Amino acid sequence: MPSAFHCLRPSLKRKRKPKRRGSKHPKKTSESTNLAADDAAGGGDASFDLKSSASASTASGGGRGIGLGGSLVQPLGNLLLAAARRANLRDSGLGALRPLPDDLILDVLSLLPARDLGALSAASKAFYVISSHDPLWRAIVLAELGGNFAFAGSWRATYIAAASGRAHCPPRALEIKGFYSDYLFQSWLCANMEMRTEWLERDTIDRRRGLSVEKFIAEYEEPNWPVLLEGCLDTWPALQKWTREYLLEVSAGKEFAVGPVSMPLDRYFLYADNVQEERPLYLFDAKFAEKVPEMGSDYEVPVYFQEDLFKVLGEERPDHRWIIIGPAGSGSSFHVDPNSTSAWNAVIKGAKKWVMFPPEVPPPGVHPSADGAEVTSPVSIMEWFMNFYGACRTWEKRPIECVCRAGDIVFVPNGWWHLVINLEESIAITQNYVSRRNLLNVLDFLKRPNASELVSGTKDRVNLHNKFRNAIDADYPGTISQLEVEAQKKAAARKKKAAFWGSAVDANTGGFKFSF
Repeated sequence: MPSAFHCLRPSLKRKRKPKRRGSKHPKKTSESTNLAADDAAGGGDASFDLKSSASASTASGGGRGIGLGGSLVQPLGNLLLAAARRANLRDSGLGALRPLPDDLILDVLSLLPARDLGALSAASKAFYVISSHDPLWRAIVLAELGGNFAFAGSWRATYIAAASGRAHCPPRALEIKGFYSDYLFQSWLCANMEMRTEWLERDTIDRRRGLSVEKFIAEYEEPNWPVLLEGCLDTWPALQKWTREYLLEVSAGKEFAVGPVSMPLDRYFLYADNVQEERPLYLFDAKFAEKVPEMGSDYEVPVYFQEDLFKVLGEERPDHRWIIIGPAGSGSSFHVDPNSTSAWNAVIKGAKKWVMFPPEVPPPGVHPSADGAEVTSPVSIMEWFMNFYGACRTWEKRPIECVCRAGDIVFVPNGWWHLVINLEESIAITQNYVSRRNLLNVLDFLKRPNASELVSGTKDRVNLHNKFRNAIDADYPGTISQLEVEAQKKAAARKKKAAFWGSAVDANTGGFKFSF
């Protein structure tokens, strides 16, 4: 477990968030709670500012730790640093399961049905705390109810309300203290802490307005480099029309993909307004324009991205456009866009923090398999920021970062690793596309030996390469051959340049050296 969770002091300090000059970050309407740590997670200031709702909950619960139905869970560091000797309620209440780590116990409990999980919570105070871990109930709700639920503030309360057939009135919470667990505390902290100022202040992306298509290609698409384009959505009706009321009206009776389930917008908005968890469900729907044609006609592809060669496949093209809606804290952990495509992401409402690494630099804490089929990464976005973001400051190749706001577009070049987190409730449109600049990359990707695992967005993964190449040859004859010749020339030029500089060495090696 990262050290940041072992050395949190038991005291909670109240402080006001400093105003950020010239910033448009979401305003804080109330005081936040600060958890201070000594040189945690790589050194320096390791304080964490809690969201206002978490602050109120913590204060009413006795001043520290996390609330789980009236219980208080604290990090192990609090037990080790306590002035008076204490026992961990966890150890005495788990019986024979005591030697198992908390994450493994939760894995075992995740196999239980709701009735058994509820019965287990009566076995001891320790099992009451662990059985109340909300992600366990989230999995049960989504598995049993799908998207047919009305979120009631927590997943446990949501299940009880659905099972009883009436609005759930929570019973008097059990007062349980003395339970220490890094794992449970980390999950709660990731769900309830604010983004730290230093995580938001770095802005290293090129910001361009009024850029010509030719300059965009020459300066960004051809070199495969990110850019933030301002003012591209000024003519989009969506920028003015897409209020909650409008979206609810035009999408009435339609359901959208939300994580592993589907649900109507009104239920998703109810969830988004009341949720506070480590990994909020994200509305990410690829068929929104087919379901609601009005939404498809409320935007147009910006002029920079109108060459999309996947169009030659017609109805057989892979999924390529999505509407994205999510509350603050939702987002996408580090990934590379599918099928080696490039992408653009346009924010219609809200604000998003972006962190991007070039293809040859896997982000810290992210470990792709050799064939690219699997990626091991931190559980949540906030966990990555807490434990790995600081490491980037010492890297030679630092990430490209920015906050993208309503009306802006981020261009994501093919192969780039990127993480995105919503700083407030956000609505965006994103599309993946293939231009002449990345056509050869896409064709190479589609014909990999493990294409059946790597290719996504289509049912016919194995044959997509041949279909796409044949369609390009039919609609744009000679294009692939021309691009291959140009690529060979560029590769030869790079090799020649590298050979020249390799010979520019000290005279003692038989070459020569420059002096100025």
